[in-house]
Amino acid sequence: MTPPHVRATLGAAACLPLLLGAVACATDSEVEGSGGENGAIDVTASDDSCSLSRTDLDAGPNTFNVTNDGSRVTEFYVYAEGDRIMGEVENIGPGLSRKLVVDLPADGYEGACKPGMVGDGIRADIDVSGEPAKDLSDSAELKQAADSYERYVQSQTGALVEKTDDFVAAVKAGDVDKAKALFPVARTYWERIEPVAEKFGDLDPAVDEREPDVEPGSEFTGYHRIEKQLWVAGDTKGMGPIADQLQTDIDEIVRLAAESPLTALELAQGSKNLLDEVATGKITGEEDEFSHTDLWDFKANIEGSKAAIAAIRPVLEEQDPDLVALLDERTAALETELNQYQNADGTWKSYDELSKAQIKRLSDAVAAVSEPISQVAGVVSESV
Repeated sequence: MTPPHVRATLGAAACLPLLLGAVACATDSEVEGSGGENGAIDVTASDDSCSLSRTDLDAGPNTFNVTNDGSRVTEFYVYAEGDRIMGEVENIGPGLSRKLVVDLPADGYEGACKPGMVGDGIRADIDVSGEPAKDLSDSAELKQAADSYERYVQSQTGALVEKTDDFVAAVKAGDVDKAKALFPVARTYWERIEPVAEKFGDLDPAVDEREPDVEPGSEFTGYHRIEKQLWVAGDTKGMGPIADQLQTDIDEIVRLAAESPLTALELAQGSKNLLDEVATGKITGEEDEFSHTDLWDFKANIEGSKAAIAAIRPVLEEQDPDLVALLDERTAALETELNQYQNADGTWKSYDELSKAQIKRLSDAVAAVSEPISQVAGVVSESV
């Protein structure tokens, strides 16, 4: 779907052209070093490079301290073979840093910085070897947490398939009003479990990519393509094949999710990623730019984040009860701020009806939760 990625090959002074004529380069001098504090791997991202302090890592939980020295918002991913996402941090603004904790078995991986949060990124090979000093999969508490969350995922994916089926049927029948009503309902189940979908390469953007993010030469598909047709054109002309492909992609994601459930560490990271989704897409009104149903997605992201935290709550309460109390307090405040925009029939106000002051209060409430939730993955990784 996207152009071949830009690989920064370590051990060679290979420089490859990036989009917009920039140059990506990762040489030995950029990746040598002892790493960051407490054995963490320092990742320095710029507009045209992705530098890792170490690339030969020990198996087990690894912490990446990602700093954006560039001028564009960036992301950092750790990919396994086939671009399966092992972990990611998004929405790292210029001058900011984020931490990513990933449990990596012995194997070969790639780290990728994505300046502008587009494309396949500037990549560096990562080699993980040995036996983990502590194996998170051996923890009965963490296994129970992962199993608990998997039951939640199963309930949501079942509803996602059903409601997307209904949405697709309405689109193919040309029933614009019904399709409009079902659009945010189907997406609710998608948004609750988006960290699961994000593991599967091009399937996530095929389903949920916004029009401005579509790579040149790629087709605009998925929920948002149909959204545009419904709200801008006011009809469903030509949407039959798009709707069919959406259903096919949803079915495939559900199948893959059942085969590859999230670990406790992945769902800890996912709880933060869901709040990042709110901060980068919902708060700005960019996510559902045609329908203005962003508050539906906003609520679903919060519910999904809460479900992830609930699954690992016993571990958090044992390791850091003060963090749990702070999360509870700030999440309750966020929900109070958000819920005032829900209508009596369960629908939500159109996002374009909110004032700048109201949006600012929502943004502040999200930021207040994001700070403590960013600590959760670290607590989980240290719990064994």
